[in-house]
Amino acid sequence: MGGGPLESDESEEASGQMETTSRVDVQAPAAEGGARLPFARGTVDGYLKASFPWYGLDEAFTGPRWLMQVGTAADGVVEHGSVGHGDEPSVRHEATEDKERFAVVVTVAANPVRRSADGTGVLEATSVSSAAWLAGVGLLSFTWPGQLDHSLRDDWLDQQTETAWVLADDLVGPAWSTLSLPVDGVPTPFHYRESEFGWVLAGSTQAGVHVGAYGRGMSAYGLGFAMIKDIHGYVA
Repeated sequence: MGGGPLESDESEEASGQMETTSRVDVQAPAAEGGARLPFARGTVDGYLKASFPWYGLDEAFTGPRWLMQVGTAADGVVEHGSVGHGDEPSVRHEATEDKERFAVVVTVAANPVRRSADGTGVLEATSVSSAAWLAGVGLLSFTWPGQLDHSLRDDWLDQQTETAWVLADDLVGPAWSTLSLPVDGVPTPFHYRESEFGWVLAGSTQAGVHVGAYGRGMSAYGLGFAMIKDIHGYVA
């Protein structure tokens, strides 16, 4: 399985994950005293550099849409990215957990096994599991269990990120159910799971990309996905 986090510009590579210079900032920003800070928005430029189509919620969703971040390989090639819908999420907190309604859609380029940019190694192929792992870690990035203080959250994130990896690598396991949702108007099977923090799903499209999604406060059962005709529609 290939996969890799989004958002921060670190070059280290987790075991078995898709090599990328753009990693998920799973340590979501928090100010002293627990105040939540906005996540870092991306610019449209990175999305325009992608050689694959981006996916988001279809036209049935009429709420706000916003850019997040893209993930790139070591050679600068865009490999995956996310777009948001609904409320811009903060880290989950007792005061906000029942109020925020959002869904984030992750698009992952379908890549075969290939040489790394420096020619010294081999990058794993991307798959539906890649999208599932990226979505799982994305949900964690906006999650803060109420029983944890700031000093313990890093350890919790490490543990939960590894769990998300294990779950994504076993999509036929008992943690996942199947769900059929429209993609470009065509009923498409997705792997789906729920947790106390929200829901995660992942599937593939006829356009040759893998799609993952995660969210809270919006039911996954009523969603539909469609190729984004103009990414500028996500620019605030």
